[in-house]
Amino acid sequence: MHQSPAFSQGVAVESPSRTIYVGGQNGVGPDGQVVGETLAEQSVQAFANVRTVLEEAGAGLKDIVTWTIAVAEGQSVEEGFGAFQAVWDPADPPPAISVHVVGFANPAFLVEITAIAVV
Repeated sequence: MHQSPAFSQGVAVESPSRTIYVGGQNGVGPDGQVVGETLAEQSVQAFANVRTVLEEAGAGLKDIVTWTIAVAEGQSVEEGFGAFQAVWDPADPPPAISVHVVGFANPAFLVEITAIAVV
């Protein structure tokens, strides 16, 4: 994942349970460049980024208890949910979720996902 001096990709807090706070993940590849021009493409990458941060902290998607998904105004939320369904194991209960429609600082961004996981 790309490194930024302005933010961490994720933060873990120990005791009594281990809680991992995943910073907002956009559809950005390891080189820091936006991946794809559609919400579906960027959502797939953003979910992959969330998974990467969690795995580096010793967790997985199933450990997420809540996440917030921000979608750029004018985008089809269904595309984002389709990407979610592609990565989420239907055997695991889905986490709590909030969806917001917003504008981003970078107009190329179409989605941003934050998450909290407890292990």
